[in-house]
Amino acid sequence: MNKILVCTDGSDYAQVCCQYANWLAGLMGAKIDLLYLTDIRQFEVPFIADLSGSLGIQPYQDIMSQLQELERKKARMIEESSRKAFEANELGNEVNFHHRTGLLVDCLEDFEADADLVMLGKRGENANFATDHLGSTMERVLRACKKPCLVTSRKFREIRKILLAYDGGQSCRKALNFLTISGPEAMKEIDLHIVTVVESGNEAFAKKSLKEAESVSKAAGYQPVCKMLHGHVEETLSDYVEGEGIDLLVMGAYGHTRIRYLLIGSTTTATLRSCKIPVLCFR
Repeated sequence: MNKILVCTDGSDYAQVCCQYANWLAGLMGAKIDLLYLTDIRQFEVPFIADLSGSLGIQPYQDIMSQLQELERKKARMIEESSRKAFEANELGNEVNFHHRTGLLVDCLEDFEADADLVMLGKRGENANFATDHLGSTMERVLRACKKPCLVTSRKFREIRKILLAYDGGQSCRKALNFLTISGPEAMKEIDLHIVTVVESGNEAFAKKSLKEAESVSKAAGYQPVCKMLHGHVEETLSDYVEGEGIDLLVMGAYGHTRIRYLLIGSTTTATLRSCKIPVLCFR
């Protein structure tokens, strides 16, 4: 892992995201790209509100100019505060800050091409006003991003235990490959738990998948705790995370069709909402 893309909006969640990026970059020797997006929609509001023409062209242009200057000042403040999170590992020369205007999902494609991991906070600037909801762009970013995504929580804590939610699918195999092959050697000193959750039937396949993951992880140097559990995936994983004191959940993301999501919801989204720890998602 050579480069990590951190999406920031200056919120408390974004600052915690920077702390996790600092920890991970120190572990892997990776460079950091910080990306702050000015939402282009805020510049459209004065125009929409002035369809009657009551303001006139000149006042409208003045308002736009003031909004743009405020955003430039905000971007400088966010860059300064974000960089402070990386001073502990002396990564100052390895951190590049980018300020763009647009929508994060649209701009992501240009930046993720050079990144090995994308990071963002679970919620954003309005977290205190919608405590039961995920960030408005977080799910769209996870669905659009082609690279692994780490969604961070509200508070930083050292990662001592990792839980891999494994179902034998392609995305879970990518996650297992990261932990056993692509990840740093130092990560193998962290306790690894591997859990397969069976909602109904086909226990034989679940046991086979779990045995396969156990074999691969042991060959890589881990001494994993492997368990097969029964119940609804998101609730079972959330209970296991809390009961075992897990610090990082690793899982496959959005493995089913959009039609299935519309009919019965998304396990990935439900798990992200219920878990109070960072979640590393693989497509």
